[in-house]
Amino acid sequence: MKFGTCNEYFEGWALEEVFDYAAEVGYDGVEISPFTLADSVDDIPERRRHEIRSAALSAGVEIVGLHWLLIRPEGLYTNHADDAIRNRTRDYFKSLIRFCGDIGGEVMIIGSPKQRNVQEGWDFDETWERTKAVFEDCLPLAEEQGVYLCIEPLSPELTNFITTAEEARRMVAEIGHPNFRTMVDVCSGSTDSVPVAQQVRDSGEHLYHVHVNDANKRGPGFGETDFASVLAALEETGYQRYVSVEVFDFAPDPRTIAAGSLKYLKGILDASGRS
Repeated sequence: MKFGTCNEYFEGWALEEVFDYAAEVGYDGVEISPFTLADSVDDIPERRRHEIRSAALSAGVEIVGLHWLLIRPEGLYTNHADDAIRNRTRDYFKSLIRFCGDIGGEVMIIGSPKQRNVQEGWDFDETWERTKAVFEDCLPLAEEQGVYLCIEPLSPELTNFITTAEEARRMVAEIGHPNFRTMVDVCSGSTDSVPVAQQVRDSGEHLYHVHVNDANKRGPGFGETDFASVLAALEETGYQRYVSVEVFDFAPDPRTIAAGSLKYLKGILDASGRS
């Protein structure tokens, strides 16, 4: 497996500085939140896209892909009952896919909990079908760009739509496209009745990405979450893609979070003889 870090907790850092520091401490890649670059990826010109891709290459890290996709621009909503809102969101997903491909990314993590909630008065099954239709419209372009859309199960405190790994796998199965997969987020997964390690095993070939974060919303090693069992399950299943450090509590500082999290994760592998 490869280790990545997300960029949004490096507040105030230029993206090129994040690439350099990530490489310095030993990460393989950096995962990008588009809202840290611009209000809309449509505003990022071709020249800047080339600069981002080149800067990662120069630093010696890969661009993993994108997450926190719908924070900006405002007014986006994956499964809204209003056709105009939903279609505008679908079109922006396509812009994100193009941007991800342009900078050399491979995955797009579909989280954005507040932009997918089932609102009062909406029928759940209809909302489910609207969601599928949006992603199905995007998948031909994703396949063309070599980008994989990964639906992220999130905790019930964040959203009321796709809150378990089982629900995420159901959507993957119903869509049935090779570029539509799922992922596991350790923090959110800790609220599932199924242990996170078992979620990894159950996801099987549909698992395409992993976020590692403690249940306390800090980095791995900054709390009590059992990451040894998660890494063991990933090894058992032959997982060889990215495990990205994502945090929601940015204390004490980005350097400590990034370096400490990676040291802790690699320490687990070293202790088990699997590194």
